[in-house]
Amino acid sequence: MIGVACQLKHSSVGKRSSADSLLFVLCCPGFSLPCLSCAQLPAGNLQLTLYQYKTCPFCSKVRAFLDYHGLPYEIVEVNPIMRKEIKFSSYRKVPILLANAGSPLQLNDSSVIISAIKTYLISKRNSLEEIVSFYPPMKTVTEQGKEVFEYGNKYWLMLDEKETKRVYPVKEVRVEEMKWRKWADDWLVHLISPNVYRTPREALASFDYIVREGKFGTMEGFFAKYMGAVAMFFISKRLKKRHHLQDNVREDLYEAVNEWVKAVGKHRLFMGGNQPNLADLAVYGVLRVMEGLEAFDDMMVHTKIQPWYQRMEEVIQKGEVGV
Repeated sequence: MIGVACQLKHSSVGKRSSADSLLFVLCCPGFSLPCLSCAQLPAGNLQLTLYQYKTCPFCSKVRAFLDYHGLPYEIVEVNPIMRKEIKFSSYRKVPILLANAGSPLQLNDSSVIISAIKTYLISKRNSLEEIVSFYPPMKTVTEQGKEVFEYGNKYWLMLDEKETKRVYPVKEVRVEEMKWRKWADDWLVHLISPNVYRTPREALASFDYIVREGKFGTMEGFFAKYMGAVAMFFISKRLKKRHHLQDNVREDLYEAVNEWVKAVGKHRLFMGGNQPNLADLAVYGVLRVMEGLEAFDDMMVHTKIQPWYQRMEEVIQKGEVGV
């Protein structure tokens, strides 16, 4: 359901200070962060299967990442009611990515999936299995007493010093990317449900889209559309209160989106420079699930997101850029 469950030319930088280097990287229109062509990636034998709900923002993040990097993958659409497609897994959320780079491996949590696969594409030193072991799940208890698994280092790429300097020429670039990836997970994603289920009419339109795009039987789809719309309309009100949103939740969405646009700035095509970085992909993936809905149309009209969003669409559709 929507909202639920190039290497740098070192001669150009030269002897600049860290702050000057960051300013150069972030503001020079002809400058971009490191990238490699897909032909150079160690992904030829990487077989990927993504278990997902199409309208889930966390699943959409993973698809945006895989598509941008030109990585082929199979999709298994999970029935959100029975979830029999993931009965093999004790982890009962989506996305789940099954990756086979010589031996089968299950990756959970969208940000862990993205960080682990990105590390694998960059680093030639470790197997995917070794890389995944760097992201151990930690069991915690929420304020409501529910046990959940967290990954404290899920926004880190597990690179050695040389690899890190290739990808992140100055420390601030890495810090910025991690900050906004976390922002997408901790704040932006929580604005989706209250906006797409804002009114009964919007809730019904959202569930009509969910049923059409999801995996439902005929009767399941009928009941999901109408009962789900009613349920999520009321749940969205609880989410609004939980996250301390304004009475008009559109204003929170507009403010968040414009905050992102301001962070990207006027002198960069993307936060990553001339190409998206992981933060760009995360924000795009989250916002994309609203396409076709009233909330998305309103966002495009009332914020400054459209130019950036259209650039993201174009580069992801090409799917030609590596790491």
